[in-house]
Amino acid sequence: MPTDLRGKTIAFLCAPEGTEQVELTEPWKAVEQAGGTPRLVSTDSGRIQAFNHLDKADSFSVDTTVNVSGHDEFDALVLPGGVANPDFLRTDPNAVAFAKAFFDAGKPVAAICHAPWILIEAGVVRGRTMTSWPSLQTDLRNAGASWVDEEVKICEGGPNVLVTSRKPDDLKAFSQAAIEVFKR
Repeated sequence: MPTDLRGKTIAFLCAPEGTEQVELTEPWKAVEQAGGTPRLVSTDSGRIQAFNHLDKADSFSVDTTVNVSGHDEFDALVLPGGVANPDFLRTDPNAVAFAKAFFDAGKPVAAICHAPWILIEAGVVRGRTMTSWPSLQTDLRNAGASWVDEEVKICEGGPNVLVTSRKPDDLKAFSQAAIEVFKR
């Protein structure tokens, strides 16, 4: 089992500030434990500042930026949440294009909590069945998605496989589902 993702590189797209730390670190560990290579992608080089809800947590080194790297360097994409993280990313055209490119290329994407905001901005949720932090359900429905209140939702009804979850309490199921999808 530890080599399920051997040879696969997974992008984790995060804003310079505001990522919910556990939504970055838990899926990151799952990718490493499955033999994959996680890489931190941001809009700026240097470090990102993660948060534990509203309190500053650890900072993490950025491996590459959306201006330097494209989807072709990665096998899948993880979008951690936190309120500020996806809110910032959806205002950056290069970050939006980076995320959208995974859908256009048919590559799997996993998004948790507030992260679907960037997918709404990218115009890739119409016709998809998804879950998220409950406050996003109206946004997702207005963008054409079907919203469900489930721990994890795997949607294969589009150009790629999309894994979504609601919140940090769902991280175990989210990480397991993402790994299963990424190893296909």
